Amino acid sequence: MATLAAETAPAPIHWTEGNPTAADLAHIPGDGGWPLVGNTFRMLADPHAFARRMYQTHGKVYKNRAFGGWQVAMIGAEANELMLFDRNKIFSSEQGWGPILDQLFPRGLMLLDFDHHRADRRALSIAFKPEPMRHYAGSLNRGIAQRMTEWGEGPLQFYPAIKQLTLDLAADSFLGLPFGPEADAINKAFVDMVQASVAPIRKPLPFTAMKRGVDGRKFLVDYFTRETHRIRTEGGGQDMFSQFATAEYEDGSQMPVDEVVDHMNFLMMAAHDTITSSATSLVYLLAKNPEWQEKLRQELTAITGGEGKELAYDQLGEPELTEMAFKEALRHIPPVPSMPRRALKAFEYAGYEIPAGVGVGINIHMVHHMEEYWDSPYDFDPLRFTADKVKARHKYAWVPFGGGAHMCLGLHFAYMQIKILMAHMLTRYRIEVADGYDPAWQAWPIPKPKDGLKISLKKI
Repeated sequence: MATLAAETAPAPIHWTEGNPTAADLAHIPGDGGWPLVGNTFRMLADPHAFARRMYQTHGKVYKNRAFGGWQVAMIGAEANELMLFDRNKIFSSEQGWGPILDQLFPRGLMLLDFDHHRADRRALSIAFKPEPMRHYAGSLNRGIAQRMTEWGEGPLQFYPAIKQLTLDLAADSFLGLPFGPEADAINKAFVDMVQASVAPIRKPLPFTAMKRGVDGRKFLVDYFTRETHRIRTEGGGQDMFSQFATAEYEDGSQMPVDEVVDHMNFLMMAAHDTITSSATSLVYLLAKNPEWQEKLRQELTAITGGEGKELAYDQLGEPELTEMAFKEALRHIPPVPSMPRRALKAFEYAGYEIPAGVGVGINIHMVHHMEEYWDSPYDFDPLRFTADKVKARHKYAWVPFGGGAHMCLGLHFAYMQIKILMAHMLTRYRIEVADGYDPAWQAWPIPKPKDGLKISLKKI
């Protein structure tokens, strides 16, 4: 394979002939919604209900006008495979995610396409090799064990608590920083960026979330730029940022500093929000299904020896039930419920010719709940993920980490953090929720319980 350094990476392919019009999509069923705003407000009010209604009315391919333009939705495991595997290089991830993320998280790995993406992904993968991962496991065990003792018995709003813990763990594992003022300043800048990325006002006007986000980005760009130069001069540690700062392409050249900075900013956003969401989903589902909570507790106690004992890096493959329960939680509430792309070429799906230039997307949440692939899809049943059942199911029926070339680079880190969290939490506490408790969930852009998830921790 030809070597590709970042300096010689091709410019992204941008569609320049304008977005397809309603006439271009006339042969595709769907609904343009109200004048001017289309279906924007209907989608925001309840994204899952809107998608179900469109699917039930129009089928596996439908057009929809929202957020200022037309998009085409493709529903089903086959659609997931077509878009994510993308063997013919039809779909641009950069142009799909760009309108949402490009202002604050430009040039993140998920926003790169084809050869540039492949070259950067290969260079960054050094951060997820066994030795760095072993170091992260040690950091996670120490940080989570300490926080479990601090939480103590009694009521807890889990989402804000796990959000803060995940930020603190990221400062340690990702940046090599101890908990303290410097880590707090970085966390604040980062949170401001994340909140701005989905703010309705897209210009950095005074006193807006976008202004705070732009200021947060400037702070982090300055910090990561300075630290990248320091690490390259003085050497770094085993933290993830040190691995990124010294990443090399196949030809031995180092990644440009500005690209290291952009990748680090994006990684912190992607890892933090998705792990926070998925940990919250798993804890909620285990509280609602105490028989499964007990099975995981027994499994983890047998592996680690019980409360206060770490789940070592070499033991991560052993908690099989815990991994299946996590996969089932990701099926119920995938942290990225839908995924956008832009078609660079015309293509066909399910009998419809879909024109070049149109925004297209798959609905991961819907496919995760389709009876075509899942028996009793709203039940919590981790045994769906035994080896024989996985083999019998369509490979792209379960895609919480994406798939193909853009499969989440940090998925093994996510599994590791969740397993270590469960190893410390379940061997110390029983997790309970009030009878009949069913919190309302914010469905977009990242699922989270609107009330913060009210749980109670009972010492075992």
